[in-house]
Amino acid sequence: MRILGFSIDWPKLKQDKFTTFRFERRDKDWQVAEVVQVKLKPRSKGGGEFKGYARIEAKEPKDILKSRNCISEVEAIEDGFQNRVEMFDWLAKAHSPEQFFRPLNKLTLSWVK
Repeated sequence: MRILGFSIDWPKLKQDKFTTFRFERRDKDWQVAEVVQVKLKPRSKGGGEFKGYARIEAKEPKDILKSRNCISEVEAIEDGFQNRVEMFDWLAKAHSPEQFFRPLNKLTLSWVK
């Protein structure tokens, strides 16, 4: 089972349904109906803090570099950022520049009870 890791305990993780943005995976991209483990700081010693299981309900392609189908201001705020500029700044710090040429997915997830 794949891990969907978060570096911050975002308030959105307390909602029944939440969204996140992830770059396309090279091995096997994220799939609708896939159940994933949600962890905080999964790369830390001990493997991080397990938050639960979530099911991917929807997957929508997004683009960072093009104005068409780009992440909107509302989507960035719903994702936990103050605005879209703050989100893009965070993405630029967290990922290498070549990542921005890869497809990005907006994933909508719901907790599995």
